[in-house]
Amino acid sequence: MSYTKFVASLARAKSGNINKIRISPSRCLSTVASPKSQEEKEPQRQLEGCAVVDAAPVELISQTKNAKDVRLNRIHIDFDNTEEAYKSKNNIELLRSLLVFNLCRIDILVEKNKGLMELSKKLLGQRLFEKLMKMTFYGQFVAGEDHNAIKPLIHKNQAFGVGAVLDYSVEEDLTQEEAEKKEMDSCVSEAEKESPGAGHREKKYKAHRQFGDRRGGVISARTYFYADEAKCDNQMETFINCIKASGGASNDGFSAIKMTALGRPQFLLQFSEVLVKWRKFFNFLAAQQGKSDMTALEKRLELEQLKESLTQMGVAARDDIENWFTGEKLGLSGTIDLLDWNSLINDTTKMSNLLMVPNLETGQLESLSNKFTAEEESQMKRMLQRVDILAKHALENGVRLMVDAEQTYFQPAISRLTLEMQRKFNREKPVIFNTYQCYLKEAYDNVTLDVELSRREGWYFGAKLVRGAYMYQERARAQEIGYEDPINPDYEATNRMYHKCLEYVLEEIEHNRKANVMVATHNEDTVKFTLEKMNEMGLSPTENKVYFGQLLGMCDQISFPLGQAGFPVYKYVPYGPVNEVIPYLSRRAQENRGFMKGSQRERSLLWNELRRRLLGGQIFYKPVY
Repeated sequence: MSYTKFVASLARAKSGNINKIRISPSRCLSTVASPKSQEEKEPQRQLEGCAVVDAAPVELISQTKNAKDVRLNRIHIDFDNTEEAYKSKNNIELLRSLLVFNLCRIDILVEKNKGLMELSKKLLGQRLFEKLMKMTFYGQFVAGEDHNAIKPLIHKNQAFGVGAVLDYSVEEDLTQEEAEKKEMDSCVSEAEKESPGAGHREKKYKAHRQFGDRRGGVISARTYFYADEAKCDNQMETFINCIKASGGASNDGFSAIKMTALGRPQFLLQFSEVLVKWRKFFNFLAAQQGKSDMTALEKRLELEQLKESLTQMGVAARDDIENWFTGEKLGLSGTIDLLDWNSLINDTTKMSNLLMVPNLETGQLESLSNKFTAEEESQMKRMLQRVDILAKHALENGVRLMVDAEQTYFQPAISRLTLEMQRKFNREKPVIFNTYQCYLKEAYDNVTLDVELSRREGWYFGAKLVRGAYMYQERARAQEIGYEDPINPDYEATNRMYHKCLEYVLEEIEHNRKANVMVATHNEDTVKFTLEKMNEMGLSPTENKVYFGQLLGMCDQISFPLGQAGFPVYKYVPYGPVNEVIPYLSRRAQENRGFMKGSQRERSLLWNELRRRLLGGQIFYKPVY
């Protein structure tokens, strides 16, 4: 079913009914990569004058069946070569980086940074304050005030092999009380306000005032709070302008969006609960068939036994249940896997009625969602329309759209809506990218299921892998409210999860060139792990299947050597007026405190390059491009 029909059916469904999305029959991973289309082929980046590449012939697997006949150059990047890492920076920029990174190590400055910035503005006046910020934090982490102001930096970075993910970083400066009120107003439906005790909503997917300010414990992600539909329209226009600016600045840019900026989060909350309970119901049925220990993709329910179980539970009459699993390809194999099962949640048959499933504690049937009012239904429809408009603009402007991840109580709905956009817009090339947070215990299952679905249906899988931005908030919320902590137990477990997910996607790229991944990390070991795997698998950087991403102003010793060696690498480029990006700068200072305290490497490399230039007589060094 098309994405357009999916949007329309969602909007019509007062009880959460959604049109059915059928799954194609193919379940096998091709062992021969499909040839690239002409549109995908891009000119090979020039490597002349680059001192960071050591090449040695090595036998690797490529796109042909006979790997023995294929030989590629093994690429090694020297991340200690400061001349290459900082050749795009003049000496003033190096000094600014050293100043900012050292200031980020001073606890009291970081903890009070927002108040100190406000005090500085009062003492210095607006003009001097802006000048001071551009010489320090703003200049380090923000590209400029508007689309025109950021162009010089984008063009300079491109000259040194580094692209841009544009990210308009203005956000509302609310008090905690204001944020909590907005969250409660926008996340609680009218039905719940009228009957607060009705239904069996899970605690995780209900709004809680003590965690209403979603900025708490979050240091590296922008936060949006719902005000009204007009504000969402304005934010959509901002994203459209960002997409157009990205398309105008380069031929292969990215633009980042957040779903919570585009509509009332109540829908994301309720739809996430529907999706999660539906998956739990599948696992409950799998356990009945003795398959609880299998992985998500391995679990396959025997169809006849499944029909019998549903009939005994009283979910529906036997004839209705027969109809759910007939037609097209669903159920013809005699088994139902999780992807087949997920397709049923969009059915409009008796089962929603369809959204009735057993409460696994009481054994009683219950509704997964409350009824939407006419206005709430209209708000839900407009949110989906905004998402669709942005995807169309991205396609028209030759820009790839990166959908950022958010809190786990919103994320299932965000991922599902992103998946529907991929189904529609990723047919010819990867336009829509989903974000996977690898600090989550279920990250690997999520990645493997989505890759398998893209494989069956024949569209381009696009992923950005991150470790995650909401750990402290998520852990505190789970402990306080009383549900299972969704986060991996420690940093080492998160690293293992990241590498496991990454390796799976790389293997998919190796066998089927329709997968694409952005390795979004500041971790040098993860970058080296990726390069090693690419060498082993024969994945050339010039194929533009594996991208790297870092934040502007951080880890240039990773970004620029990669870019100059021909790898597709991108900086997340925030922009916006000085006064309006102060919340963003405040978080950036906090993030850098932990980053800089934990490692002296970047500061050491900056000092080494500055000393090399001064001793070499390059006092007035100016980048040449």
